[in-house]
Amino acid sequence: MRRTPSFRLGLLPLLFAASTGLALQKASPAHSSSAATADHAAGHKVVSEADIAWADAPPILPPGAKIAVLQGDPGKPGMYTMRLKIPDGYKVAAHWHPKAEQLTVLTGTFHLATGDTFDTAKGTAMKVGSFAVMPAKMHHYAWAEGETVVQASGMGPFQMVYVDPKDDPSKPAKK
Repeated sequence: MRRTPSFRLGLLPLLFAASTGLALQKASPAHSSSAATADHAAGHKVVSEADIAWADAPPILPPGAKIAVLQGDPGKPGMYTMRLKIPDGYKVAAHWHPKAEQLTVLTGTFHLATGDTFDTAKGTAMKVGSFAVMPAKMHHYAWAEGETVVQASGMGPFQMVYVDPKDDPSKPAKK
C-alpha cells in the first residue's frame, strides 16, 4: 500500500476562528446563571442547536460540506467532537484515518462502506440514530441520501488520507 502525505487539521480551528468565528462559544450573559457559571468552571458544557456555528468544511473534503466543532480541537492531541452537514448525493472517496473514528447519524441517511473503490452497491445505509466505529487505517468511503448530519468524535489530531491521491480535493489536479 502506497502511503500518501496526510492532511493535518492543525490549522482548522485557526482558519475557522479567523474566517468564520467557529471557535467554541462561551455562554452569553443573557443565558448565564451562577449555577451555569459554576458548571462551566468545572468543565461542564452544554451546546444547544442554536449555538452551533456552521462553517465551510476544510478543503480536505469535497466542496458543499459544512462543519461545526463542538468540543476540543481536531488538530491537536485530545478528544474532539464535530459535526458534518452534507447535501443529498454528497460523496467522500475512499480514505482512511490514522486514529479510530466514531460516527453517529443525526439526520438523513449516511451510507458507509469499506474498501478502496467507491461502489454504491456496497455498504450500509445508516439511518438516524445509527452508530459506527471505523478502526484506525480502515479504508472506507461514504455518501449521503438526503441532507445528512453526522457527528464524528475521536482522539486528535484528526487526519484524513485518500487512498488515491487524485481524489484529495485539497490537492490541485495534475495535468
